[in-house]
Amino acid sequence: MTITEPAVITFRTADGLDLRLRRVGPADGPAVLLVHGQGVSSEMFSLTEIRNVTQVLADAGYQSWLLDWRGSCRLPYNESGPPYTLDDVALYDLPAALTEVRARIGARPLFVVAHCLGALAVAQSLTAGLLPGLAGVVAQGVFLTPKVSTSTRMRVLLGSELIGSRVNHLESDFRKVGLWSRRTLLYAALSRKGECPDPTCRMVHHGWGMGAELFEHDHLDARTHNRLAELFGTISLAPLAHLRQMELAHAVVRWNIDDDRYRALPANALDHADRIDCPVLLLSGTRNAAWLDSNKLCHEVLAARNPELDVRYVEIPSYGHLDTFIGRGAALDVFGHLVDFLDEHSARQA
Repeated sequence: MTITEPAVITFRTADGLDLRLRRVGPADGPAVLLVHGQGVSSEMFSLTEIRNVTQVLADAGYQSWLLDWRGSCRLPYNESGPPYTLDDVALYDLPAALTEVRARIGARPLFVVAHCLGALAVAQSLTAGLLPGLAGVVAQGVFLTPKVSTSTRMRVLLGSELIGSRVNHLESDFRKVGLWSRRTLLYAALSRKGECPDPTCRMVHHGWGMGAELFEHDHLDARTHNRLAELFGTISLAPLAHLRQMELAHAVVRWNIDDDRYRALPANALDHADRIDCPVLLLSGTRNAAWLDSNKLCHEVLAARNPELDVRYVEIPSYGHLDTFIGRGAALDVFGHLVDFLDEHSARQA
């Protein structure tokens, strides 16, 4: 097996933003595009302190392509870029990334593994026919039917109406706020919940004040916990209203209804699930407090409405949301399900 050196590739979207891809793994294996969630970056897939998903994939013969889309905390757009919604990610970021990867892998099979908001954007793009010819998709936490708790729904509503009208972004690292910022009281309120003494952990663990725990605290390696301020950066509040609209509909819906630039995206992705042309694996932790049983609901809905689709659902016992990728035991508890799915469908394409 020939292993390629990690490479960083910068590419530009059709609306003029520069995004990044990192390539890791065997030079000749099937490719996997890894898509992170909001407020983090592709670093969530390559933590050096644990056996991470790119290492597991490489050992299984897969080449990882780690995407930093416009919501990445490694890019400047959360803090200083133009406002965006998931429509922009689905229409511009994901198809451009796919084009870049395919230009370099040729006819080899290409899979997508997506987490959280990244998975919502993949669902939107896939049902628009903008990601054709994939060998398979893995969606972690949520896919076509977003669902949150009542308390989180109210917090998102208040956040988008009250905070979002006055604040464009939030810092995850409490140390960057300081004691004399005009936002100090706001950040103190958002990070008040939780028993951990680290205010950054309290901030991100409870979803930046949205109240939904993002991970099972005890599943983190101590070294991962100590670098949460590094792993979680500035988070844009621009997509918040779009998320609220999706959750109220319990479906992935288009935000830009009257803008012709987004007409390629379906008004309701669930109504166009028949355009999904590849197998789908829906993953979720049994303790996913961020999206509850969204993926279980998605599997049930698709089984009833689109029984011709190859969609399966796997629950990971005792796991929450983000710890399915950054948890210290994820290599043993989670990644095997992912590799089994990839192996099955790589063999079919061989």
